[in-house]
Amino acid sequence: MSLSTASNIAQSGLNTVSSEISVLSRNIAGANNTGISSEKTANIITALGGGSQVASITRATNLAVFQNLLQATSANAAQTSLLSGISTLNQTIGNISSSSSSSGSADNSPAALLSNFTNALQSFEASPSDSSLATAAVSQASALAQGLNSATATINTAREQADAGIATSVQTINSLLSQFQSVNTQIVNGMATGADVTDAQDARDTILTQLAQQIGISTTTSPNGGMSIYTDSGVTLFQGGTARTVTFSPTATYTPSTTGNAVYVDGVPITGSSASTPISTGNIAGLANLRDNLATTYQAQLDNMAGALIATFAESPQSGSGPNLPGLFTTPGATALPTSTTGLAGQITINPSVDPSQGGNPFLLRDGGISGNANYVYNTTGQASYSARLSQLLTQLSAPQTFAADGDIATNTSLSAYASGSVGWLENQYSTASSQQTYQSTLVSTATTALSNSTGVNIDTEMSKMLDLENSYSATAKLISAIDSMFNTLVTNLSNITVPA
Repeated sequence: MSLSTASNIAQSGLNTVSSEISVLSRNIAGANNTGISSEKTANIITALGGGSQVASITRATNLAVFQNLLQATSANAAQTSLLSGISTLNQTIGNISSSSSSSGSADNSPAALLSNFTNALQSFEASPSDSSLATAAVSQASALAQGLNSATATINTAREQADAGIATSVQTINSLLSQFQSVNTQIVNGMATGADVTDAQDARDTILTQLAQQIGISTTTSPNGGMSIYTDSGVTLFQGGTARTVTFSPTATYTPSTTGNAVYVDGVPITGSSASTPISTGNIAGLANLRDNLATTYQAQLDNMAGALIATFAESPQSGSGPNLPGLFTTPGATALPTSTTGLAGQITINPSVDPSQGGNPFLLRDGGISGNANYVYNTTGQASYSARLSQLLTQLSAPQTFAADGDIATNTSLSAYASGSVGWLENQYSTASSQQTYQSTLVSTATTALSNSTGVNIDTEMSKMLDLENSYSATAKLISAIDSMFNTLVTNLSNITVPA
């Protein structure tokens, strides 16, 4: 082997080791990144004429584990947003995160307020001439009505917050898709020219994990390195190098009759009743589930309670004929019983004519005629000890009633049992969401660890490689120095050769 050949081989080795050290330095630097940072490897081949060179740089990948991470991330995000919304609804019944209603956690619930009112009504029945007991019964009725009003306001707030969260999530998705499009183009172009695109691939995977938090996704990769993204229901989000547009029209104010708008991908609904392919995971899915399903079901339960209260305490004509009229419980300005329960929990109030704080007479609860119509008076003789009407109301209050099925609980039961069932239903929703969130969070942690173990950087391993490369670099440098010395000796010797005259 000539000195020239040896020098070229040694120089190529030095360049190769330098390239390997550069890649290793990138690995170490990326180990502290918060996003995806995979281990990079410099692939060495034998160069023409001897020596070595870096043919390419590749990264460690594990597609199955990464897909598991995306799925777990989306499922966890859905449960987290749902749990947060249920926590807002919990304000209507107290803290149920650590104990059940049987231990007093639901003291603020409509069920507890109904129980307080029933007890006050029973006390009034026992002493129907006691004005303080009459006032107390009306006061407890007012507290019950206000509790239903407050619960409805809380539900509206939860739905408004969910709607605003969906709007923010849609903005985030569009931003991430725009970033993804730029990085994906960089990867496709880089692979076409043989450039190192491993950092861009890491960046693309990081964007995917962020996107998965907002919406459930699946991906496919084409031979040119480009990627396509679909929702977990199969709707295209990104394909052919182009991001689809995700749109949503937010609704600022909610009432029980408000229907939230759907989220669309290129005009195709992916949330709401009109969606033929609705998404099931991701932040948007959890928020939409809360806004459109869970919160509206709970609202229906409260409305059914309000409707039952108005109907139970309605007065019927005691002389002549006529329709039943609102009694103790009514809605502002009403002169007839409501024909629909929608929104009643937010409107229910006690009749001003029986409310002492509004100049009313609490004894009308005992005597009847709350509507002001003499034909609806039960205590026609004005007896102070009259209790028949109160007994009748208590009997009706404990009797089975028919409730609409939209409350998703019993449809034929007493009002108190229905109210307790509502508390139990919400407790179960919280418990289920909490358990699922904990489970999905564990899956995210497990998948993250598995991906790190499979494709991530191990600092100890990298430092060991660094020592090996430093030794190789030192040895190669010494070889080059030796060859350089040999060249110098050769040149010196050649210069000392005397050419005969």
